Amino acid sequence: MAPPIPLPPLGIGLIFEVVLLLLLLIIGIIIIVIIAKILLFVLPAAIVALVVWFLTDSVFWAGVAFLVIAFISVARRK
Repeated sequence: MAPPIPLPPLGIGLIFEVVLLLLLLIIGIIIIVIIAKILLFVLPAAIVALVVWFLTDSVFWAGVAFLVIAFISVARRK
């Protein structure tokens, strides 16, 4: 295994580096939460569309099922 390559210091001080780290962590957590919410919104519609596609072998009806379930999900949230 090769030895690690030392990175040059940023030259902004330890406190600022910690603040920058915390800021990046917060941004990362927000992005992960947004992606999780999108997946939880799309997952039921995708499952129904997959079942419809397996039963009918029609991409059209699978798409219609996906849109109907997505619309119902949006209507239930409001």
